[in-house]
Amino acid sequence: MKNTAITFREAKAKGEKITMLTAYDYSMAKIIDNSGINGILVGDSVGMVCLGYEDTISVTMEDMIHHTRAVARGTENALVVADMPFMSYQTSVYDAVFNAGRLMKEGRAQCVKLEGGVDMCDRIEAITKASIPVMAHIGLTPQSVNSLGGFKVQGKSEEAAKELIEAAKAVEKAGAFSVVLECVPAKLSEIISKEISIPTIGIGAGASCDGQILVYQDMLGMFNDFTPKFVKKYADLGATMTEAFKAYIEDVSKGIFPALEHGFKISEEVISKLY
Repeated sequence: MKNTAITFREAKAKGEKITMLTAYDYSMAKIIDNSGINGILVGDSVGMVCLGYEDTISVTMEDMIHHTRAVARGTENALVVADMPFMSYQTSVYDAVFNAGRLMKEGRAQCVKLEGGVDMCDRIEAITKASIPVMAHIGLTPQSVNSLGGFKVQGKSEEAAKELIEAAKAVEKAGAFSVVLECVPAKLSEIISKEISIPTIGIGAGASCDGQILVYQDMLGMFNDFTPKFVKKYADLGATMTEAFKAYIEDVSKGIFPALEHGFKISEEVISKLY
């Protein structure tokens, strides 16, 4: 069954967990979609894991549209969510609606995700009024890493915890159909998940969230510049790929590859006429 913003909300009402992973290209989107995942996020993490940027702040609208379009082509059943990159929505409500529309029209996304709580509610409300579903994102918001003082767990003090609860309620009221909680203490995430009717999607936020999301390169061991504490590695494909590449290099160097079965034949009669 096709996953939508509505089925996400229905899943929470039924007590069913929601599963999400990132993807940034056609072939990986097809593999993930065929696994039965509920949602695929084309995250601005593409900047770090695919494009070699130092952070997500460097990601452009053109980057996001390009990668979202590729993922959309490879996805049939999962909900395709596109991240709104840094400064594509912070500048004004108009810019937020315009750029969300670009991600839908040009990128073929089915909804957009933006970072921020109370201060971004006017953007969320305006985008949803334009018939574009919005996934909110609170807690650790990577685009704000400079003002947050680094990649740190959020909501640990009483004041900060209350602010996150209010932020979650605010984005729900503004019209968000779900909200990502990133690097939030598990017990606080449990409270937030009970306080709002929209699904909470956790990443480093404990098992009480209504769903979970991970960057696929992290959980498959394909990106080792750093590994967040909240990542569980389900495979070490990075090591497997390295071994395969080395075996290929050795085979080519020794003349083992390509073998006869990897080539194409031509009749000896044709060959004889070439001399």
